[in-house]
Amino acid sequence: MDNTIYEKYRQAGKIAATARDYGVRLIKPGVSFLDVANKVESKIVEKGAELAFPVNISINKGAAHFSPRHDDTLVFKNTDVVKLDVGAHIDGYIADTAITLEIGSNNFENMIIASNNALDHAIEEMKPGIKLSEIGKVVEETIKSFGYKPISNLSGHGLDKYKLHSGISVPNVSDAGYKTKPKIGDVLAIEPFATDGEGRVISGNGSNIYICKESFRSKVIRDHRSKLYFNRLFGKFRTLPFAERWCEDLVPDSADLVLKKLSFLGLIKHYPQLIEAKNGIVTQKEHTIIVNDEGCEVIT
Repeated sequence: MDNTIYEKYRQAGKIAATARDYGVRLIKPGVSFLDVANKVESKIVEKGAELAFPVNISINKGAAHFSPRHDDTLVFKNTDVVKLDVGAHIDGYIADTAITLEIGSNNFENMIIASNNALDHAIEEMKPGIKLSEIGKVVEETIKSFGYKPISNLSGHGLDKYKLHSGISVPNVSDAGYKTKPKIGDVLAIEPFATDGEGRVISGNGSNIYICKESFRSKVIRDHRSKLYFNRLFGKFRTLPFAERWCEDLVPDSADLVLKKLSFLGLIKHYPQLIEAKNGIVTQKEHTIIVNDEGCEVIT
């Protein structure tokens, strides 16, 4: 990896970690999701990075993919198990990190420890040439040792310039199908999920998170207004996810209706929330690492 790129990843990682920890300090009973998301995103920009994706805030049975709308009224409550997922980039070089906290109680402390330890053990084992199925085995065995289940259909992922998911998957279960072997210079987000539910997620309601789909369809769409709005969104966000609440200046009409229409036309994708299949509680911990000749370096 070029040293300039390496330093950009490290800077993005430092800023993402700072914003994550700042967000943890903000989360208290009665505080709004929207306030936390806006402040964490502002912290990323203030520190000199750009947003790799909207701040994700998922609670209890929600595993991932929820960000508040511009008019969201949700507030944190005592006993909520909160997953805070944060991403920053410098010139497209992304760092992705997440943490779980429980508000005002310790009912799921062991589950939080399970996902934390699974991440630590995965990082200890990560090195160039290891089969990623072996990393999944470590994650699965660690989580099961606490009496919980890993979420089998969620995985970590490779990171590339302006690509949040580069095509490499880092499994959370032992699966011989994952034969990819990381090489020196690969950048990976490792993110174990633990649950007391079924051990898989299903799609829920909309997340308020979108991504543009650069496709032939976007070039032949005849509706002038839809094409105009798509081009604005693509020009601003390119290949990275964006939030409904980020679109008010780009879409002077009702952003909600415009986004729904663009989704219907296949120009953008609306991510669903990911919900534990049997409504189990979910915990998560995530770091971004760079594979090196000694193993890997955690940058978040």
